Amino acid sequence: MKSIKRYLPLFAVLLFVFVSACDRAQEIEGDVTPPKAPEVKAPTTPTTPTVPAQSVKHHDAAAAADLLEKNSDVVVLDIRTPDEYAEGHIQGALNIDFRAASFRDEVGKLDRAKTYLVHCRSGGRSTQSLPVFKELGFTGIIHLDGGFNAWQEAGNSSVKD
Repeated sequence: MKSIKRYLPLFAVLLFVFVSACDRAQEIEGDVTPPKAPEVKAPTTPTTPTVPAQSVKHHDAAAAADLLEKNSDVVVLDIRTPDEYAEGHIQGALNIDFRAASFRDEVGKLDRAKTYLVHCRSGGRSTQSLPVFKELGFTGIIHLDGGFNAWQEAGNSSVKD
C-alpha cells in the first residue's frame, strides 16, 4: 500500500494531463470551422482604359467601303508602320504609326470634329489605340474591324504610293 501512495501524486498529474487533453480534443472536434485565412488582395496592375462602346462605331470591311463611298468627309487613318503602309493602303489614307513614340502627339494634331475610320493590319493595334482617341476628346471614331487584311479579303481596292 505504501508503494501505491508514493505514486499517487504522479498518477494525479497524469490524470490531469489526460483530462486536459481530452477537453482540448473536444473543443477542436466541436469547432469544425477552419480559421479564416488573412484576406489577400491581388496586386493591381495598370490597365489600358477601355473605350465605351457608344464612343466608337465598328464597321466590317463592306460597311466601311460603303461609308467611304457615300461620305467623302470621313478620314481614313492607317496606323500601321510606314513600311506596311507603303505595301498598300486605302486610297487617301493618312498614316500615323501606332508604334512610333510620337503617335499620341500626331493624333493630337488632328481635327477632333472630323470622323475617322481607324485601322491597322488586323485590328489589334487599332483597338489598342481607341483609348488615346477617347482621352484626346475624339467623338467620331469608326473602327475597321479586321483591319486592312479584312479590307483586302473583301475585295476592296488599295493603292501603293
